[in-house]
Amino acid sequence: MREVTAAAVMAAAARLCVEANLRLGEDVLAALEEARKREESPTGREILAQLVENARIAWEDQVPVCQDTGYAVFFVELGQEVQLVGGTLEEAINAGVRRGYTEGYLRKSIVGDPLERMNTGDNTPAVIHVRSVPGDRLRLRFMAKGAGSENMSRLAMLKPSAGWAGVKEFVRQAVREAGSNPCPPLVLGVAVGGDFEQCALAAKEALLRKVGEPQPEPRVAGLERELLEAVNDLGLGPGGLGGRVTALAVHLALLPTHIAALPVGVAFACHAYRHGEAIL
Repeated sequence: MREVTAAAVMAAAARLCVEANLRLGEDVLAALEEARKREESPTGREILAQLVENARIAWEDQVPVCQDTGYAVFFVELGQEVQLVGGTLEEAINAGVRRGYTEGYLRKSIVGDPLERMNTGDNTPAVIHVRSVPGDRLRLRFMAKGAGSENMSRLAMLKPSAGWAGVKEFVRQAVREAGSNPCPPLVLGVAVGGDFEQCALAAKEALLRKVGEPQPEPRVAGLERELLEAVNDLGLGPGGLGGRVTALAVHLALLPTHIAALPVGVAFACHAYRHGEAIL
């Protein structure tokens, strides 16, 4: 067994919270630059240029890329040969979020009760998903998930007879109805299959792939391209003000499901798609 301290987890979580909110990943920046080259709308090109400039200023001046610094969402891969010492995983991650959002002067957006609406004051509790994996490493994958995009997320339990055509139309309709609310250009995580909660979770996790990196299976990669084309054909464009680039990428996950079910989940990420990872 290999020991990992709760203090190390806390420090890594705090660092991820701050860095992700101040610095867009190279994959996101590259996707925005590529989008600017192929965008046909002058307004759309100007918006994309402003987004790249905003990201540059945020990192140079050490201020958040967006005022909504989001839910703190963690996907954790816990090696079976890892022993966490000095505290529990959840305690360590929440302590890291508390430290990162406080010392990093990031907006605290979490309320403890959805009806009473009293702010917890430190952006905790984090949203934490844990999976046991082989090995002696602990991997933290983080996203700062703003509510503007999160509120547009959709889940449908389609009939199997709807098939791929029904899946594609549901994704298109979800983006059409969202309009400018999720701050396009978007990254979309789409999951098909599983059950009710697994489908939604897989759609969210699909966002964490490197932006635009295709699925290794050619058939699934082809379906991703088809969905991306269908979404961009809507013409919403950057900022929802018209153009060819409504989405930078679509990341698709296919899951085993029941013979009588066809769940479809769509998770939205805005242009300020903030994510990062640490391996301990």
